[in-house]
Amino acid sequence: MKSKRSQEGYLLIDHSNSPGIPDDIAIPSGLPAGIGRGKQELPTFTCSHCQFVLIMNPLRTRERGYCPKCDHYVCDKCNGIRVMTGECRTFSQIVDDKHEEVIKQESLIRLF
Repeated sequence: MKSKRSQEGYLLIDHSNSPGIPDDIAIPSGLPAGIGRGKQELPTFTCSHCQFVLIMNPLRTRERGYCPKCDHYVCDKCNGIRVMTGECRTFSQIVDDKHEEVIKQESLIRLF
């Protein structure tokens, strides 16, 4: 059985040989304070519903979005949609649906 941690990626930021990024730039960019100094390795995950890559904040107190149907973490936006609708729509399912729609449209064009 895979663990949720096995789905993580990581972001390596190495400012050991540079002055780094000031906190007033890092924080609005979604990075934690103090990231601009030294070397940081941060866990990331890719939302299985929208393919957005998020840095996992180790100081987060609220529960992370998790979809039990596709067994992946999801971003807060997609988790809200999942909770409201009750359905799991992974990115690959969305792409497949659009692909089928294009094929149907092309077949209709060929008929005329």
